[in-house]
Formats: sequence, structure tokens, C-alpha cells
Amino acid sequence: MKITVIGAGEIGGNLAAKLAGAGHDVQVARARGPEAGAAGILESGARTAHLADAVQGRDVIVLAIPFGVAGKLAGLFATVPDETVVIDTSNYYPHLNGQIEAVDNGEVESVWNAEQLGRPVIKAWNAALAETQRIRGVPAGTPGRIAIPVAGDSEEAKRVAMQLVDDTGFDPYDAGVLAESWRQQPMGPAYCTELTLEELPAALAAADRGKDTAVRASVGERFAALSANPTLDDIVEMNRAAHR
Repeated sequence: MKITVIGAGEIGGNLAAKLAGAGHDVQVARARGPEAGAAGILESGARTAHLADAVQGRDVIVLAIPFGVAGKLAGLFATVPDETVVIDTSNYYPHLNGQIEAVDNGEVESVWNAEQLGRPVIKAWNAALAETQRIRGVPAGTPGRIAIPVAGDSEEAKRVAMQLVDDTGFDPYDAGVLAESWRQQPMGPAYCTELTLEELPAALAAADRGKDTAVRASVGERFAALSANPTLDDIVEMNRAAHR
């Protein structure tokens, strides 16, 4: 499959490397230009490309960019064919992204992103920590394999995204339509808690928008209570404990 990853930070870099390693034709594009591509990504077999060129002739475009900037790409995406699957991996943290009134007032993150971009998106890979994605992907059928929720309105596009999630080492779970993707947003029971395919549905069902927003607001305080150098397991346990 021909895939472009826009963004080469921790999430984008992980996905580019894993998808290239799974045999896909992967390009990585950054706003700063192809020369900004990380060496580790290129070692995986992915290639760098200019942003304007990287969205043409591709089957899938993965947005691994900060939440709130998708609207800057609307002009670029105006020329992208309707059949191209667009996957949004972003999360809204007001202290990082700045306040976005529509989302603060209840609009679902990826619904808002789709509106800014001017086309439908699938929500995937947002509910797993970057380090989880980097080191804890395992082959299908491995006991205890971590599951990742995938939400969207197009069944065909969602099927494609779920296959790619599987290719990166995680069990994909159909989390319903995009309007329900708030259930996998920060900091719900399904967000960065490393649940299995058997455990994930109950966590998504237990999401509560009011409580989850309050948990998100307290994340700085909870991080401060951890050791100076928390492990991945420490962070996952912190997230789980917030919902016990």
C-alpha cells in the first residue's frame, strides 16, 4: 500500500518505520522539508518527500501532526482524491495546543479536525503512548496483544486503517463512528492504558466526558507525583489508576 505520513515526531516516526517494515511503500513529509527527515526513519525503508508531492497518488495519508494545525493543510488536501484514506492520530491538550473553543464546548476532536481539513478522517493510533507503539507491538495471535481503537464513518476506510494497525503490531478494534471517538480521547479509560481486545470495549463504554476532561486537566499534577524518570509501566499504571 502507498502510504504518506505527515509529521516525523515520535508518533509519525514510529508509524513510518513500522509500516515500511511491514512492506508498505512509505513516504514521510514534514513542513520543514524532506531534509528534516530523521535518520532512523530512513533506515526502515521509508523515504522523505516534499509535502506538496507526498499527498498525490497515495492510498493512505496519516496525519501525525499536533492537534489544531490540520486546517493549515486544507488547501493541500483539496486536490487529494476522495478515495484516499486519511487517518488522524492527534490529541487535544489545551496546555500544548492552546484553547480551542469548539472542542472545549463539546465538539469531538477528530470531527473538528475533519471540518478544518475539509474531508473525512479515521481516528487511530491516538490512544497508545509513543513508547508503547515503538516497543510493544507484537505479531497477531500473541497472547496479551494490546488493542488500539479505530473510529470512522466509512466502513471501507476504517477497514484499511484497521489492517494498518494490525501491521504495526496491535489488535485493531472497531470503535464505531467518528462522533463516538471522544471515547478514545484523553484521558478516558481506554486512553494509553494498554488494554487487550477483550478489555478495550468495556473501557470505551465506561468513558465519561466530564470525568475524562477533569482527569486530563490533572495530568500535570499526577505526572509530578511520579518518580523523576518514570518508566512506561509507571505512566500506564498512572492512567489506569485515574479510573479505578
